[in-house]
Amino acid sequence: MRHLNYNHLLYFWTVAREGSIARASEVLHLTPQTISGQLKLLEESVGEALFQRVGRGLVLTDAGQLVNEYADEIFSLGAELTQRIRGKQPGSPVSLNVGIVSSIAKLIAYRILEPALQIEDPIRILCWEGDLEKLLGDLAVHRLDLVLSDRSIPTGLNVKAYNHALGESEISFFVQKRLAARYARNFPQSLDQAPMLMPVNTSALRRSLDEWFDSVGVAPRIVAEFADSALLKAFGEAGIGIFPAPSAISAQIEDMYHARSIGTTAEIKESFFAISPERKLKHPAVVKITESARARLFS
Repeated sequence: MRHLNYNHLLYFWTVAREGSIARASEVLHLTPQTISGQLKLLEESVGEALFQRVGRGLVLTDAGQLVNEYADEIFSLGAELTQRIRGKQPGSPVSLNVGIVSSIAKLIAYRILEPALQIEDPIRILCWEGDLEKLLGDLAVHRLDLVLSDRSIPTGLNVKAYNHALGESEISFFVQKRLAARYARNFPQSLDQAPMLMPVNTSALRRSLDEWFDSVGVAPRIVAEFADSALLKAFGEAGIGIFPAPSAISAQIEDMYHARSIGTTAEIKESFFAISPERKLKHPAVVKITESARARLFS
């Protein structure tokens, strides 16, 4: 093998994570032609093909699997080294880059992350929001240290990451204060044909809500659907409809959105996960986040 070019290795590693050159080009902000050319040079350096085409995607060959294992270790160690060096610079806060799935309640995200600010060493938290698949892609290339999600890693997704369960919360229903008495009576039958604000149908919570409505024999009138949980609550505050949210933050929701809980169901539970690129958590802020969530927020 000739001298290894680490840029070529990074392009290979990203294609392996994303499953196609097109998706890797979006992550790396390079043209597909550039990545294809660099992959060809790496294969010439290795002396073997690293991918084989299956349908419209790319699958690692045996040689590709071996190279990918080493690339995982190399880039994981590189990210860890960068974090360690930054942390040792006098007065330099340690950075914690966190991806937050859009459907997670912002109050829940805050309460999960807040304990990280209490650790002894100074820390700077950088938060990014998006869908789970996109955030996992950023986690794979070490743009993120952690992803907060309301569902575990999807099966079949080719990404090296690990679920760390934080806990779960029952779901309560809230509505503007002046409307609470009307819908609190005879709950949950009072939800039948009631105006309802719902998460979009791609969220884990939405599927659970739809199943629960069927089980209790009610059919709310859905007036709006949201990918963003904060916008959903803002519409609820304006009195547009009833909205679901985790019971773990009931007091904060009632205070912040001038709403009242009209009922709770133990049959729906929203789960929360911290997803990291490492099986054993090492980052002190991430360790603090997971321990605090399990012991206090979702105990």
